[in-house]
Amino acid sequence: MHVFIGILSILGYFFNTIFWVIPIVFLSFFKLIPIRPWQTAISYLLDGCATTWISLNTLNQNLVSKTLFDVSGANGLTPKDWYLVISNHRSWVDILVLQRIFNRKIPFLKFFLKKELIWVPFLGLAWWALDFPFMRRHNKAFLAKHPELKGKDLEATRLACEKFRFKPVSIMNFVEGTRFTKQKNLSQNAPYEHLLNPKAGGMAFVLSTMGDKLHKLLDITIHYPQGTPSFWQFVCGKVRHIQVSINVFSIEELVKSDIFAPDYFDNPAQREKFQLWLGTLWQQKDQDLKKLTMSQL
Repeated sequence: MHVFIGILSILGYFFNTIFWVIPIVFLSFFKLIPIRPWQTAISYLLDGCATTWISLNTLNQNLVSKTLFDVSGANGLTPKDWYLVISNHRSWVDILVLQRIFNRKIPFLKFFLKKELIWVPFLGLAWWALDFPFMRRHNKAFLAKHPELKGKDLEATRLACEKFRFKPVSIMNFVEGTRFTKQKNLSQNAPYEHLLNPKAGGMAFVLSTMGDKLHKLLDITIHYPQGTPSFWQFVCGKVRHIQVSINVFSIEELVKSDIFAPDYFDNPAQREKFQLWLGTLWQQKDQDLKKLTMSQL
């Protein structure tokens, strides 16, 4: 029965995605007209399509499973504010969870994507139309051979974020950079039991670029009481319970208290201060996850 439910659910996701990709791709051509108010208006229509897509995905989830979503801290959120959203990362299911719990509560979530993903048929164009930032990342070895390209990837990301200044947006960043596994945790020698080391650079770059526009930082903790699920387990309806905690910070207060400053990349002392704050935040998150895990033993 679970296999049958999973197949039906995946078909639902597939047809829902195809249905909404068509108008998104069609509307994307109108964004090529270089008139800012026009492009902003089209962006609202595109986000509306994406929001309805998420709503139908949520209906799909409700039809095939009885998953209990236990969400705390969601009061006071509004689609009219600008948000930076960070979270621990356990599974591809995290993205579906975040889309579901924040749908119509905050602006449509924009994820940073690798630049190669723009070539994915139809979806790449849809992600571009929806203003998902495409990042070009050069490793240290490549930059050593091509020093003239140093900073170009950050500049490209800055330009991608500029369009977010004209309408409310939620920028999503998994600060661990990858999904948690015990093997990765050990290889990093991470001082956490349930998390990987957080990377401050991505957060700092968004704050440096858009700090004057962003209103709130949402720190999300996702916990799966039954253990980290696969996407297949989720669509089969095998995930009974998901816990999500939302911790809200004022970005203005982070700047006023000197936890973060726009000169992050040029000021070693400022970098150390922000990284220490993020590390402390991650220590608390690890303790919270440890308590949740112990409570279910």
